[in-house]
Amino acid sequence: MAVYLFADTQVLVQGITGNQGSFHTRQMVNYGTKVVAGVSPGKGGQALEGIPVYDTVAAAAEHHLLDASILFTPAPFAKDAAFEAIDAGVKVLVMLPEHIPVHDALAVTAFAKVRGTVLVGPNTFGVVSSGKCKIGIMPSQFFVPGKVGVVSRSGTLCYEIVGTLKAAGFGTSTVVGLGGDRVVGLSFTDVLAEMEQDSETEAIVMVGEIGGSAEEEAALFIKERVTKPVIAYLAGKSAPPGKRMGHAGAIIERGKGSFAGKVKALNNAGVPVAELPFQVPELVAGSLRK
Repeated sequence: MAVYLFADTQVLVQGITGNQGSFHTRQMVNYGTKVVAGVSPGKGGQALEGIPVYDTVAAAAEHHLLDASILFTPAPFAKDAAFEAIDAGVKVLVMLPEHIPVHDALAVTAFAKVRGTVLVGPNTFGVVSSGKCKIGIMPSQFFVPGKVGVVSRSGTLCYEIVGTLKAAGFGTSTVVGLGGDRVVGLSFTDVLAEMEQDSETEAIVMVGEIGGSAEEEAALFIKERVTKPVIAYLAGKSAPPGKRMGHAGAIIERGKGSFAGKVKALNNAGVPVAELPFQVPELVAGSLRK
């Protein structure tokens, strides 16, 4: 098993002929992802590395079974591209772009929920079931098959932690980037629930940050519903209140979302919080020995 993506997942790339779309499509294909089609308005009839390109998602859906899609579209066009994919019936949609207007993100998340589409992002690095399927921009060399599931709000921190896990001999089952915006499709609790049921995942690493209440909600869920060991790392310990630190969701407001409050909530749920990224593999090893 895996979470969200499988070895036979068939993937559509929206914006496939752009610089980023074409580069990362090649990276995904080299990883083993089954990219079956691409969409770039006005470029229909072309091909990228043998992958047919269509003008619309509807046209691609006439010729291919589309399980998942990823958006390499500019933020102003991301809402329309997302609606196209969801309307075509994709079950997983990865929204990479940042700077998507909040009202657009709200509309997409609502439509995805109605249609039963798993929305990853916006402002995410993507999702990968290691050794099976990668949909995103993560560096492939760190994502090798193993027993540790990872869910993260941050991209670069996630790469660092997955890299340290690999160096310590731990591969990953599925790694999910929630996204750093205020409005995102998945929560920690959504992914924790899936990983709790996944037979390939034996331990879970949460990579959180200041701002919002996602980590506190996850702590309550872990305490009540999760039996597998969970380890956390939180960014933003030194961030001043009221100042946004890179992510739209990483801001402490009205006394909520503080680093100390999140650590306390996680500790109360029995979740150890690493002070530095390199400590995560040690905590994972300790949890698996228990």
